[in-house]
Amino acid sequence: MQSESNPFSIMSKEFNTEVTCDPELHYMVDTTKKMQVFERLIDKRKYFTITRARQFGKSTSLNWILHNLSDRYLVIPASFEMYSADDWADDNSFCKYFCTKVIETLDQVSDYNSFWLEVSKIEKLNFDILSNKITEFCKSTGKKIVLTIDEVDKASNNEVFVRFLGMLRNMYIFREKFKDHDYTFWSVILAGVYDVKNLKLKIRPEDEHQFNSPWNVAADYDLDMTFNPQEISTMLVDYENENHIGFDIKEISEEIYKYTSGYPVLVSRVCKEIDEKFDRDWTKNGVLTAVNSIIKDNRLTLFSDITKNIETYPDLKKMLRAISMENFKINYYADIFPVEMARSFAYIRPDKNSGAVIHNLIFQQRINNYFIAESQLNSITSNAGPSVYTDRQGDLNMQLIINRFADIMKRRKETKQKAEDGQMTFIEREGRFMFLCFLKPIINGSGFYYSEPENDDGSRMDLVITYNCKEYVVELKIWHGTEYELSGRDQLSEYLDTRNHSEGYLITFSFLKEKTVQEKPEWIDYNGKRIYEAVIECGK
Repeated sequence: MQSESNPFSIMSKEFNTEVTCDPELHYMVDTTKKMQVFERLIDKRKYFTITRARQFGKSTSLNWILHNLSDRYLVIPASFEMYSADDWADDNSFCKYFCTKVIETLDQVSDYNSFWLEVSKIEKLNFDILSNKITEFCKSTGKKIVLTIDEVDKASNNEVFVRFLGMLRNMYIFREKFKDHDYTFWSVILAGVYDVKNLKLKIRPEDEHQFNSPWNVAADYDLDMTFNPQEISTMLVDYENENHIGFDIKEISEEIYKYTSGYPVLVSRVCKEIDEKFDRDWTKNGVLTAVNSIIKDNRLTLFSDITKNIETYPDLKKMLRAISMENFKINYYADIFPVEMARSFAYIRPDKNSGAVIHNLIFQQRINNYFIAESQLNSITSNAGPSVYTDRQGDLNMQLIINRFADIMKRRKETKQKAEDGQMTFIEREGRFMFLCFLKPIINGSGFYYSEPENDDGSRMDLVITYNCKEYVVELKIWHGTEYELSGRDQLSEYLDTRNHSEGYLITFSFLKEKTVQEKPEWIDYNGKRIYEAVIECGK
């Protein structure tokens, strides 16, 4: 009878966004090729870090190492997630804490446990004694031992922990110098958000102010841990084989990537929303519905962290606003604090020209929403609901939206160009910001807008708006004369070709003192396209 069977034996897998992924329980992207990078590093006795943003696959990678390499290595998986500053008041307390972590992970091997239990009983345990015991353990087991430590950056500001890293570093250097491969751990892997290679350890008397990294022995490697569309499809193939929905896996994989840029937890969350919340609507519209649902979910730790970090670090806040709202160009690889921090948090990624863009469209929308909500531009924000700006079919009336925006802007003569010529770029970015403030409440919850980070020719497309399964392309420009206006039309018409659209919208902000370049918004025919063009006079 069915009632006598194990209920867990008939449970299907699910999309996981909460804990470390398990291939027996969760639909997972096939990351075998990515994990082989770590495997090769371990085989070569390397020490290294897995430094990635929150929910980016760090713990899942360590779990893969544990379950796939344990036939060749003795893997000791530790985590500092529950670390408390009181645990490590001095070297003795840290060393005993470390022994406890090792015992926890080796509880199935009594001989190993008894060794570390004896070590933990040493009355005054210090790093010299601990290093000797590690050597004794490594030599006595006859195994290649791999130590992994997760959530390591949570302890990175603890001086005792930094000394522990220095001990491991010195043991590694001794091992390599004297070719004694059993002298210490075969490989050590540290995982966290911040790169512990940047920590500094004082190794000389204080008055000499000499510093060195306690983890400069870590090997460098190149590995993109985001999921590309082909990798996303491996998870959806597994799902389809089990559920037999019948959907275009390639198309949906590309659509999920479009909004997430392959950020691992966002990929899984979109799939989870579609599967469990939106009646398995595996269509482009289903993906958009799931994305909008995620954007509105204020419970997500990932989003609360964005808000917390924006409000904690003013320079980060200023930079993210410049990139997301003002179309400002910043070098992704610049060695300045806000860029380094944004890279660590995966708030930005490089475009084709090495410029920094917001990592994915979901983050872009959340960040934009933060700045729009903060802005206090009540006179710009539309007070009318979406119904005022949609037709009977539920499609956006972009012509009306632009007309209303133009009317409001003409009444805001206080938005003026600064006297200095160098302030022109500020006004250009501010105009874009004001349009987003006006647009957001109109499409909020039902539509989506995003900036194309880069076109094939390197040009920038300001906005692509998706609403009711239709796309609207809007270009925003500053008036620099007739020639520049024509180039804007060229750029817009060419881009419309790439998206198979016949209509587009061009908003130009003019700061001419007297000349009226256009009486009112109008449709024009240009290069076989219909372009609704509005020139908004901001005054000087």
